[in-house]
Amino acid sequence: MKDINVLVINCGSSSLKFQLINSKSEEVIAKGLCERIGIEGSKMTYAPAGGAKQETETPMKDHTQAVELVLHALTDAKTGVVKSLDEIGAVGHRIVHGGEDFASSTLITDEVMKAIEKCNDLAPLHNPANLIGIRACMELMPETPMVAVFDTAFHQTMPEEAYLYGIPYHYYEDYKVRRYGFHGTSHSYVSKRAAKLLDQKYEDLKIIVCHLGNGASISAVKNGKCVDTSMGLTPLEGLIMGTRSGDLDPAIIEFLCNKEGKSVNEILSVLNKESGVLGLSGGFSSDFRDLEKAYHAGDAAAVRTMKAFAYRVAKYIGAYTAAMNGVDVICFTAGIGENNPLTRTMVASYLGYLGIELDEEANAKRGEDVLISIPSSRTKVFVIPTNEELAIARETVALI
Repeated sequence: MKDINVLVINCGSSSLKFQLINSKSEEVIAKGLCERIGIEGSKMTYAPAGGAKQETETPMKDHTQAVELVLHALTDAKTGVVKSLDEIGAVGHRIVHGGEDFASSTLITDEVMKAIEKCNDLAPLHNPANLIGIRACMELMPETPMVAVFDTAFHQTMPEEAYLYGIPYHYYEDYKVRRYGFHGTSHSYVSKRAAKLLDQKYEDLKIIVCHLGNGASISAVKNGKCVDTSMGLTPLEGLIMGTRSGDLDPAIIEFLCNKEGKSVNEILSVLNKESGVLGLSGGFSSDFRDLEKAYHAGDAAAVRTMKAFAYRVAKYIGAYTAAMNGVDVICFTAGIGENNPLTRTMVASYLGYLGIELDEEANAKRGEDVLISIPSSRTKVFVIPTNEELAIARETVALI
């Protein structure tokens, strides 16, 4: 394999994760996280390999500023890991929605950018942020190849009974209205990692992956293939999320349009940007760290919000257990799944029918591979930190 440094950019709705990875050794040269982008209290964490982790609180009004901060950190004279951007051989970008145009990763061209932009209305919180990341990198590294890795690819194995909606079939034929699913790179990595940790064949297992972050989704992986996932045509469907409503009665949109005198687009903006745990908490916060503190303090809004979130996760686990006629292992991953023991405990409280009991000492750990169910649990429960960046780096190197 060619020995190059690959910069992986993973823009979420309010975050930007990055890693600089050596393609041959797959070692992380530097990594970091820009979080709470567009939210008060935004900060960047930067950790060069072998060096001290640095945290800098700095305003980040959008993803463009976040990308600029990342590139500056990597090339900083004192704490950077490369002398110039010329030492970065390729950039891999996580792209949320590829529609029907992209079922696999691809080199980014002007035509690819236009095709990604066409999907903006399907992923309004993410695709625009993904494109900002691409444009910022292209401007600063015009000669460096860029690769788009799509969240939708892993879910292409879903059977039609899982991805079709109960609407006139010609809407699928004419407009490809169907369930696509997202966070595919994460679901793929975590489900395969679970099989490795269990020392069992991936193709022999029934796995449920709970990717719980500001954006959240659950997938059912049966015998090595995704058979269902909670997000749909857009990332708005499924679980209650940071600012997204998740599942609701579609008639609510018309009802609110009439009551509020707003357009469909305006109400959809509310459902994407002002709902979820932010809306349920009365506008208190979309960040689970804030909610967890308030929950323990007995704040009524935080309590109802955390309960609603955990209940919805547990419902999907039950549905996917039925869809696969059983489950062998349940995995928690992403920011909340990896770092919020309270949420895991609340979800697990519904899962006694699966023979699950958590090891509270193990469950108290954060951000590492750990079996959090007791040895006698019939269904195993893991916390597995996702590594979308490594998966994206591998895809990038394969294409260039």
